[in-house]
Amino acid sequence: MNKMIMAIALGFVLAGTASANVFDRVKVEAGETLFRTECHRCHAVDATDPSYGPLLDGILGRKAGTYEGYEFSEALKGAGFVWTAGALRAWMEENDAFVPGTKMRHVGITDPTVQDFIIEYLSTLAK
Repeated sequence: MNKMIMAIALGFVLAGTASANVFDRVKVEAGETLFRTECHRCHAVDATDPSYGPLLDGILGRKAGTYEGYEFSEALKGAGFVWTAGALRAWMEENDAFVPGTKMRHVGITDPTVQDFIIEYLSTLAK
Protein backbone atom coordinates (compact mmCIF):
# COMPACT_ATOMS: atom_id res chain seq x y z
CA MET A 1 0.00 0.00 0.00
CA ASN A 2 2.81 2.46 0.77
CA LYS A 3 4.09 2.10 -2.82
CA MET A 4 0.69 3.21 -4.09
CA ILE A 5 0.68 6.24 -1.79
CA MET A 6 4.20 7.19 -2.83
CA ALA A 7 3.25 6.81 -6.51
CA ILE A 8 0.30 9.18 -6.07
CA ALA A 9 2.45 11.76 -4.26
CA LEU A 10 5.23 11.44 -6.83
CA GLY A 11 2.68 11.83 -9.62
CA PHE A 12 1.60 15.18 -8.18
CA VAL A 13 5.19 16.37 -7.97
CA LEU A 14 6.19 15.19 -11.46
CA ALA A 15 3.09 16.70 -13.02
CA GLY A 16 4.07 20.02 -11.54
CA THR A 17 0.64 20.40 -9.96
CA ALA A 18 1.67 19.87 -6.38
CA SER A 19 2.24 22.87 -4.22
CA ALA A 20 3.85 22.30 -0.84
CA ASN A 21 0.37 22.36 0.72
CA VAL A 22 -0.97 19.66 -1.61
CA PHE A 23 2.04 17.45 -1.01
CA ASP A 24 1.75 17.96 2.76
CA ARG A 25 -1.94 17.06 2.60
CA VAL A 26 -1.11 13.90 0.62
CA LYS A 27 1.45 12.92 3.27
CA VAL A 28 -1.03 13.50 6.10
CA GLU A 29 -3.78 11.54 4.33
CA ALA A 30 -1.34 8.72 3.59
CA GLY A 31 -0.27 8.79 7.23
CA GLU A 32 -3.85 8.57 8.43
CA THR A 33 -4.48 5.56 6.16
CA LEU A 34 -1.29 3.86 7.35
CA PHE A 35 -2.11 4.67 10.98
CA ARG A 36 -5.50 3.00 10.57
CA THR A 37 -3.91 -0.16 9.11
CA GLU A 38 -0.81 -0.31 11.34
CA CYS A 39 -1.67 1.33 14.68
CA HIS A 40 -5.42 1.72 15.12
CA ARG A 41 -6.06 -1.84 16.25
CA CYS A 42 -4.55 -0.78 19.60
CA HIS A 43 -4.38 3.04 19.55
CA ALA A 44 -6.90 5.79 18.98
CA VAL A 45 -6.50 9.49 18.32
CA ASP A 46 -9.90 10.49 19.68
CA ALA A 47 -10.98 9.96 23.29
CA THR A 48 -14.44 8.82 22.12
CA ASP A 49 -12.83 5.90 20.21
CA PRO A 50 -12.01 3.13 22.70
CA SER A 51 -8.55 1.62 22.42
CA TYR A 52 -6.30 -0.81 24.22
CA GLY A 53 -3.24 1.44 24.18
CA PRO A 54 -2.84 5.06 25.20
CA LEU A 55 -4.48 7.78 23.14
CA LEU A 56 -2.05 9.22 20.58
CA ASP A 57 -3.69 12.62 20.16
CA GLY A 58 -0.96 15.12 21.03
CA ILE A 59 1.76 12.46 21.29
CA LEU A 60 4.50 14.69 19.84
CA GLY A 61 6.01 16.69 22.67
CA ARG A 62 4.48 14.50 25.40
CA LYS A 63 6.78 12.90 27.97
CA ALA A 64 6.87 9.13 27.48
CA GLY A 65 4.78 7.10 29.89
CA THR A 66 2.61 9.98 31.07
CA TYR A 67 -0.77 9.74 29.35
CA GLU A 68 -3.23 10.09 32.24
CA GLY A 69 -5.42 7.06 32.85
CA TYR A 70 -3.21 4.53 31.06
CA GLU A 71 -1.21 1.94 33.00
CA PHE A 72 2.27 2.11 31.43
CA SER A 73 5.07 -0.36 32.06
CA GLU A 74 7.68 0.69 34.61
CA ALA A 75 10.20 0.77 31.77
CA LEU A 76 8.26 3.38 29.80
CA LYS A 77 7.29 5.40 32.88
CA GLY A 78 10.97 5.64 33.79
CA ALA A 79 12.29 6.21 30.27
CA GLY A 80 12.57 9.97 30.77
CA PHE A 81 12.31 11.12 27.16
CA VAL A 82 9.81 13.21 25.22
CA TRP A 83 8.12 11.86 22.11
CA THR A 84 9.81 13.45 19.12
CA ALA A 85 9.72 12.36 15.49
CA GLY A 86 13.01 10.51 16.05
CA ALA A 87 11.74 8.76 19.17
CA LEU A 88 8.55 7.71 17.37
CA ARG A 89 10.61 6.31 14.46
CA ALA A 90 12.75 4.26 16.84
CA TRP A 91 9.63 3.08 18.68
CA MET A 92 7.82 2.07 15.49
CA GLU A 93 10.82 0.18 14.19
CA GLU A 94 11.55 -1.89 17.29
CA ASN A 95 9.94 -0.66 20.48
CA ASP A 96 11.37 -3.33 22.77
CA ALA A 97 14.92 -2.52 21.66
CA PHE A 98 14.25 1.20 22.12
CA VAL A 99 12.72 0.79 25.60
CA PRO A 100 13.58 -2.69 26.94
CA GLY A 101 10.86 -4.01 29.22
CA THR A 102 7.95 -2.23 27.61
CA LYS A 103 4.70 -4.16 27.53
CA MET A 104 3.74 -3.11 23.99
CA ARG A 105 4.20 -5.80 21.36
CA HIS A 106 3.84 -5.17 17.66
CA VAL A 107 5.31 -6.05 14.32
CA GLY A 108 7.91 -3.39 13.59
CA ILE A 109 7.27 -0.69 11.03
CA THR A 110 10.70 -0.58 9.39
CA ASP A 111 9.91 1.35 6.20
CA PRO A 112 11.09 4.94 6.84
CA THR A 113 8.52 6.33 4.40
CA VAL A 114 5.68 4.66 6.27
CA GLN A 115 7.13 5.95 9.54
CA ASP A 116 7.38 9.48 8.12
CA PHE A 117 3.80 9.47 6.88
CA ILE A 118 2.43 8.19 10.21
CA ILE A 119 4.43 10.82 12.08
CA GLU A 120 3.21 13.51 9.67
CA TYR A 121 -0.38 12.47 10.46
CA LEU A 122 0.26 12.37 14.22
CA SER A 123 1.82 15.82 14.07
CA THR A 124 -1.51 17.25 12.94
CA LEU A 125 -3.26 16.00 16.08
CA ALA A 126 -3.02 18.50 18.89
CA LYS A 127 -4.36 17.73 22.32
